[in-house]
Amino acid sequence: MVILGLNYYFHDSTACIVVEGKLVAAIEEERLNRDKHTKLFPELAIARCLEIAKLKYKDIDHIAVSIKPNHNLGKKLLYGATHVKSIRHFITHEFVHSYRKQKGFWKWYENTFGSRNTGPKVHFIPHHFSHAPGSFFVSPYKNAALLGIDGSGEWATTWLGKGEGNKIEAFGESFFPHSLGSFYEAVTQFCGFKTNYDEGKTMGLAPMGDPEVFKKEVEKIVSIGKDGQVKLDLSYFNFQNMQYNPKAFSHLSPKFSEVFGTPRRPGDEFKKHHMDVAAAFQRVLEDRVLEICEILHQKTKADYLVISGGVSLNSVMNGRIVRESKFKDVYVMPAAGDNGTAIGAAYYLYNGILKNPREFVHLNPYVGTSYSNEEIEKILKACKLNYTRHDDICEVAANLLEEGKIIGWFQGSMEIGPRALGSRSILANPAFPDMKAKINSEIKFREAYRPFAPSAIVEAKDMFFDLEVEAPFMLKVCNVLKDKQSVIPSVTHVDGSARLQTVDRNLHPRYYKVIKKLGDKTGVPVVLNTSFNIQGEPVVESPKDAIRCFYSTGLDALVIGDFLLAKKTIANNNSISKMEYSFALR
Repeated sequence: MVILGLNYYFHDSTACIVVEGKLVAAIEEERLNRDKHTKLFPELAIARCLEIAKLKYKDIDHIAVSIKPNHNLGKKLLYGATHVKSIRHFITHEFVHSYRKQKGFWKWYENTFGSRNTGPKVHFIPHHFSHAPGSFFVSPYKNAALLGIDGSGEWATTWLGKGEGNKIEAFGESFFPHSLGSFYEAVTQFCGFKTNYDEGKTMGLAPMGDPEVFKKEVEKIVSIGKDGQVKLDLSYFNFQNMQYNPKAFSHLSPKFSEVFGTPRRPGDEFKKHHMDVAAAFQRVLEDRVLEICEILHQKTKADYLVISGGVSLNSVMNGRIVRESKFKDVYVMPAAGDNGTAIGAAYYLYNGILKNPREFVHLNPYVGTSYSNEEIEKILKACKLNYTRHDDICEVAANLLEEGKIIGWFQGSMEIGPRALGSRSILANPAFPDMKAKINSEIKFREAYRPFAPSAIVEAKDMFFDLEVEAPFMLKVCNVLKDKQSVIPSVTHVDGSARLQTVDRNLHPRYYKVIKKLGDKTGVPVVLNTSFNIQGEPVVESPKDAIRCFYSTGLDALVIGDFLLAKKTIANNNSISKMEYSFALR
């Protein structure tokens, strides 16, 4: 049985292929069309997934789509009839948009398969079932509490339930406009960032502020009911009025600014109240989700939690769930946002509807395209570039990292999800105190406060970080041990935290090896890891993408397959001295 999973309805369009219950390939369309968070139908991703799986379109038996447009239709119509100030924009967004998306899907379907009667069977899976239950079916747990949190699906914003074997039990939902995702989008706009795009920036800004300054005010805005329902005081917001004019629309009501101060305009400096408001919203989000977790634990008595949806990408929140809830651990898919609903829809169909036994566990995020040395060298020659080939490229890379060089690292199959996990990464030595500022200014071209994450071999986790569980997908923030914060300053945020990735030898041997070799040389088996891209662009997918990014930024070297491309400073052996490096380690 071959299932094509699709997400194309909102953003982060993605395709995946599941063959006999195994995830063979999954790719975000943005990596191929180079439009970050793209909303376009994932035609390129579908073709690439089939290519990886060595399949043809005719081999597809089922298509699972992570949306059911008529789901909760009654609630949507009732809201539109009684609450929306601008009914025209509401109809355009909720119905015209839906019609266009579905028309586009069926046009692709008929062009590909001939007619609706001759092609694979199509299943429209409710959005939140593609989130939490779909994630549960690929989790390592046989029994778990389930939580989906995002801005909005068809109309639901939060979904609570339990998974046991192949069975899913729903406990309750919250519905638009009572949304924790929209709550956080509002503060993202207040901080001068792009909503539904830059929420990670807000999370990174929050530790710069004092949450206590505005916490009591923010606590008044959102509450959790006895069954886990989210309730917002809508007088602070405007998003519920559905006025979808990008030039005029604001998530914030006048009351929001009266209470919290003047919003930051994009490009302006951050004022203290911007950072304090970000800190308060972040803290209250965490507190309210912990309340939901307590309710879920009481209802399920489960040891483990599966969480999905855009809000589950808030790794600071996830870290607090691990530390403070009654659950032993949390499973968050590497693509836990809408991109992962392509996978979730496919597995909800395979396990939940078709009742096939659960055999696959999604612990390997490296399910995208890979390029052989032969393919890479062909491109290097075509571009007429100077390069060298090495028998032990990890030794070469570790030497460069030891010297303080910043390298583009392009190895193996591309990862799925928003975090670079060692296949399409920029790597640096975290021991150098100025490394964060240097990468932000010279390579990523982004805000100076933005933190970078550490990747550590799993055996070294307890030597540097206060985290009892593993974090292979970089979605759980923990504290750096106090005596190690000065050892790895460039991956230690201002509050002493870090968004850790633990690296297993068997999952990505080459990435593990370069970190281990750096540790053998320095005593610190940790690297600074950030995505191989610049701000505003998707992570690189192909060798051409990597070469373009390398030569348009301040990267010192590109390690791609077994090949090294070095800029003039390295070619002339003009590197940071061992004395400077030793000083940095102190």
